[in-house]
Amino acid sequence: MTTSPGDLPYRPCAGFMLLNEENRVFVGQRIEKRAHGTWQMPQGGIDPGEDKQSAALRELGEETGITPDLVEIITPASKPLRYDLPPELLGKVWKGKYRGQEQHWFLGRFLGSEGDIDLEAHDPPEFNAYRWIEPEQLPELIIPFKRQVYREILGEFRDHLPR
Repeated sequence: MTTSPGDLPYRPCAGFMLLNEENRVFVGQRIEKRAHGTWQMPQGGIDPGEDKQSAALRELGEETGITPDLVEIITPASKPLRYDLPPELLGKVWKGKYRGQEQHWFLGRFLGSEGDIDLEAHDPPEFNAYRWIEPEQLPELIIPFKRQVYREILGEFRDHLPR
């Protein structure tokens, strides 16, 4: 019996929207072949037994070298946000175990300096470049199948972002 995508669970994930002092958002350029050249905010899987905020801070640290003491948590998103993988990726990522991700997002302020950012803090690195962008630029930079989630993240954090 084959499993349909609708029968697969969502991969638990945590992500971080990090603002600098100019209220610009950190994005990293992906190295991974499938997503090469696309930009995204730091995010990744939640380990078994790990709480969502700890996972978001761990992923932020692994992908950027930014340690928790250099981050002020502003707010979590009010609800998890989901996306489904496009058909061409189903069965190819995450060993075919998931249909997409259920993401738990956190908004925070970066308290450090550019010198605190180290994209090679984790081996292998996930980003080969980073930049700070205006929040409204997020959906146009992300890989297309995640655009709706990024629009929802902006909606979730709207009251905490500059107008």
